[in-house]
Amino acid sequence: KSKGKPNGKKPAPEEKKLYLEPEYTKSRITDFEFKELVMLPREIDLNEWLASNTTTFFHHINLQYSTISEFCTGESCQTMAVCNTQYYWYDERGKKIKCTAPQYVDYVMSSVQKLVTDEDVFPTKYGKEFPNSFESLVKKICKYLFHVLAHIYSSHFKETLALELHGHLNTLYTHFILFIREFNLVDPKETTIMDDLTEVLCSSSGSSSNGSGNGSSNSAGAQNHVKER
Repeated sequence: KSKGKPNGKKPAPEEKKLYLEPEYTKSRITDFEFKELVMLPREIDLNEWLASNTTTFFHHINLQYSTISEFCTGESCQTMAVCNTQYYWYDERGKKIKCTAPQYVDYVMSSVQKLVTDEDVFPTKYGKEFPNSFESLVKKICKYLFHVLAHIYSSHFKETLALELHGHLNTLYTHFILFIREFNLVDPKETTIMDDLTEVLCSSSGSSSNGSGNGSSNSAGAQNHVKER
């Protein structure tokens, strides 16, 4: 007997994700154990550690995006999309703004730049206290930086490959994911969209069982329709 689908139609094939190809996921610029690198050193204050790392990730992710920015245009990326999820920017009054990917990234980088250079938020002078809202601001920054990294993978991995910068991107992603997991900075539901990549890249960094199971088994099914955030 023929085993046809009830409606007689074959399901639409999932688009192959180039960044999951083993020949590319193996590429790194270092074999350092990032799990150890992200841990809080005994003599360092937690907020100091979060501030230092968040600022560094901001600069590196901004630099990584700049390498493919000429390919990320209002025409090629009309929405800020990652797989089948579309992100919207919310202004200071909470108004939802639909924008192109380059506009969204510009909003992210401008707002983060403003925060990390604000002495009242990221103090650099001795004796100056961190604000009570510091951790929530760091979480917000990390969520937006994750969106930028995920967009590079989902929409501009071919260009990253052509520039031979995929090893840098994989290393940066692995370091960033292990850092946000170590300090619970981003809701696992937010990062589920890239769980397949996270599992591949981070399992070799001493964290295959550290949270990567959150939604990873059913994440493919969750991506069958366009979501908004």
